[in-house]
Amino acid sequence: MPATPTPKKKKRRGGGRISQLIENYRMTRRSDPTVGWVMLGAFVGVLAVTVALVTLVLNWISGLILGIPLALLAATYIFSRKAIRAAYKQIEGQPGAAAAVIESMRGNWSVTSAVAVTKNQDIVHRVVGKPGVILIGEGTPTRLTNLLANERRRTARFVAEVPIHELQVGEIEGQVPLMKLQKALTKLPATLRPAEVTEIRRRLDALASSPVPVPKGPLPKNARMPRAPR
Repeated sequence: MPATPTPKKKKRRGGGRISQLIENYRMTRRSDPTVGWVMLGAFVGVLAVTVALVTLVLNWISGLILGIPLALLAATYIFSRKAIRAAYKQIEGQPGAAAAVIESMRGNWSVTSAVAVTKNQDIVHRVVGKPGVILIGEGTPTRLTNLLANERRRTARFVAEVPIHELQVGEIEGQVPLMKLQKALTKLPATLRPAEVTEIRRRLDALASSPVPVPKGPLPKNARMPRAPR
């Protein structure tokens, strides 16, 4: 008589989220050891102010009922902002960091990493989105200028009618800091519809050649780029 197969246990989503939260907290604490105290201070401060104000109008119990959720929200917001800064700090300066940041963005953004690379690890990534084609360079500005110009001419042969933007990521004057890259992309004017974005991406697939390998995953293991709260 065949043995009855043992049913597989389903992984709980809640457990995965908790472990992810713990990992993000540890990563943030390594970058900012005061994060726990700052969150506690925000929680106690917001709770105390809310209870005091509501007590003047109603009573302290109502103040607690209203204050605890507000205090938790304040502490969570502070943690989210500090976690984002820690994540950026951890990958800043690593080859492929810009691509990792864009891949974590919400919306219709298609990223092709390392479409052009030099031996000095100057890298150009190609992004297709509603603003058109965005070429993003990481490296030394003097070398990136020519690298971006060559990639722009190469791309224009396939999508001459589509706007092509160039951005350099870094801390040198004229470059966009990694922390502000997402904001810089969202500020670009939207000129393409979602269907057009898909079509442009397919046409640019013809440009795909053997990419020069870049170090995988500048993001820490088992962690994602934290997003700002809505």
